[in-house]
Amino acid sequence: AADRSGGPRVRKSGMDHEAMSSEERTVSTRCGTGDKEWTMVYAGAGKGSETIENVQTPPEKRDVFSVSDDDVITLGKWCVAIEQHYGKPMDIEWAKDGKTGRLYIVQARPETVHAGSSARAVVRTFKITSKGPKLASGIALGEKIAFGKARLLRSPKEAHLLQEGEVLVTDITNPDWDPIMKRAAAIVTNKGGRTSHAAIVARELGTVAVVGCGDATDKIHDGDMVTVSCAEGKTGFIYAGKAEWEVREKDITHLKMPHTAPMLILGDPSLAFQQSFLPNRGVGLLRMEFLITHHIQIHPLALTRFEQIGDRDIRNEIGHLTRHYRDKKDYFVDKLAQGVATIAAAFHPHDVIVRMSDFKSNEYANLIGGRQFEPHEENPMLGFRGASRYYSPKYRDGFALECKAMKRVREEMGFSNVKLMIPFCRTVEEGKRVVDTMKEFGLERGKDGLEIYMMVEIPSNVLLAEQFAEVFDGFSIGSNDLTQLTLGLDRDSALVSELFSEKNAAVMQLISTAIRAAKKKKTRIGLCGQAPSDMPEFAQFLVSEGIDSISFNADALLKGIENMTAAESAAK
Repeated sequence: AADRSGGPRVRKSGMDHEAMSSEERTVSTRCGTGDKEWTMVYAGAGKGSETIENVQTPPEKRDVFSVSDDDVITLGKWCVAIEQHYGKPMDIEWAKDGKTGRLYIVQARPETVHAGSSARAVVRTFKITSKGPKLASGIALGEKIAFGKARLLRSPKEAHLLQEGEVLVTDITNPDWDPIMKRAAAIVTNKGGRTSHAAIVARELGTVAVVGCGDATDKIHDGDMVTVSCAEGKTGFIYAGKAEWEVREKDITHLKMPHTAPMLILGDPSLAFQQSFLPNRGVGLLRMEFLITHHIQIHPLALTRFEQIGDRDIRNEIGHLTRHYRDKKDYFVDKLAQGVATIAAAFHPHDVIVRMSDFKSNEYANLIGGRQFEPHEENPMLGFRGASRYYSPKYRDGFALECKAMKRVREEMGFSNVKLMIPFCRTVEEGKRVVDTMKEFGLERGKDGLEIYMMVEIPSNVLLAEQFAEVFDGFSIGSNDLTQLTLGLDRDSALVSELFSEKNAAVMQLISTAIRAAKKKKTRIGLCGQAPSDMPEFAQFLVSEGIDSISFNADALLKGIENMTAAESAAK
């Protein structure tokens, strides 16, 4: 259980639903029907001594909920009461009478698997001791090593070929690959740099990855047993066969927390519970794109303008996914709210800063039903993305669904620790239009403590930071886009990846200017990115400039904290 001071009490449990309770409200934040392939029933005549048997569940029963929200909330309250009575984590079993619908607690015993585990926190480092021939090399993500069977895939349509624990080898990835990447022991791509899609997702998942290899799909054959090493510096290697390596552990149980707030970058609700116990002060960047890609899958306009879709297959696919909802728009709102609420519950009462959707048009097009509603752009990275979409008639009703979901999380579910953030806002006037649009959709800046932040990722955001501070409550520096736009390079191109560096004098000067402008306007400012964990001197620079927070992926958090603490000590 986690009872953190102030606001709703958040119950963390292993149930399918996470229940949140307070004096004002009790809500269920997550639900799903599950497969329910088998049903246990009393055995019929002729079964001998057997009293029960498993039979296949009829289709009409597989596709309904087994318990209601009220059931879940009741069970959640009972579990809290039982743990409070015994004063320790409990493993609790329950049953529901199939005829009367009554709930019963049938057993409660001390939980031993998680509660009995060591309270030590450790950092693991990897070192190669022997290795086979080098097959390919590229940019290393993380510092770990993985071994497995190589599986070469040409497109996400071949997802069924990748088995759990295999090494994904492909040309390049986009959000369509996300569900596949979660199954991979390691990821290897021909294209992409340190801030490419594959790199960002691999960091968030904590998966070993080597990107920008150039010739990995030529040098590595399908079915090869390979070792992927990111433990040898900035260059990652793929070796033939199984290498030998050693793992060393460093105890950080008594890690000193820095004054500058360390926060997490997160998008996957399934990781929220686990990562909330890392040393942190909240989520500095919750990527909405992950939730839309994995939990929703459908383009929002395909739901708001469903009648415009002519493709029968797409209509059927959308109909199947939204079959539990009378109004298809509610499917989007409900799924998005559930995902955000799950993360907000895990980290309560710390801030969870949710970035509104920041797909590029080509990425939106890959959602179900998306191609009909998205323009073809030669350079989507600099096109119809971010703030410009939100008030445009071409996406406005899609943004309305995002806002409705966030309003539900804050007002109905009670997670006032959720703050919202606008990406890629090019001008001050555009910022004002977005804030006004959000107000139309029920999200009024300042009402019930709602704060709206802005990503600082365009040079104009820095040059006019004081004016932007009149429109927004806080800033978060997106070092990936800010670096590529300052240096005029494509962050996904391996050809110029060696030029991409947040330590470039021009980039650092812009970051310094942004921080000082925020301080002058008494506006909070943080940074999201890998550089402060990779480069101690960059962390020292940010700390010396007085930044309020730095957000890391989970695999880089502890190293980032060490760098921040060292920087603060050096500044004394």
